[in-house]
Amino acid sequence: MTISQHKQLVTDFFAALNDARVADLGDYLAADVVDHNKVIHGEPDEPGAAFAAIATQLAALAPYRARIDELIAEGDRVVARITQSGVSSGAHPRMPVPTGRSFENEAIFVFTVADGRISEIRGVSDRLGLFLQLGWDWPTVD
Repeated sequence: MTISQHKQLVTDFFAALNDARVADLGDYLAADVVDHNKVIHGEPDEPGAAFAAIATQLAALAPYRARIDELIAEGDRVVARITQSGVSSGAHPRMPVPTGRSFENEAIFVFTVADGRISEIRGVSDRLGLFLQLGWDWPTVD
């Protein structure tokens, strides 16, 4: 794949998230994708766990939206700076009780692409802003 194709893959992945097309995730993610991005401490990052984690997060933050503000690609990596928004609207095993409040924050994702699919995801987002906007207490780690 070319760098342009890598960027298009990431753009299409975010479009699928925006449309909550969970069934289409396999079009963008490798079956053994590793997602190192954690909304809450303790989510698994073993190969393939991203499919269930993404579906759960989309349901818990519906309607979730990601606006791509910047895409940078080099080699097998694509970096996306996004503004994401949603509502604390559903249950999630690692999130506090839904508050019905909305959020908007920035995030940066680094995607590794292999064989036409995203094989690895790393993300950093404004989690303090997320928790404050949603009215959640800051989590503690046992």
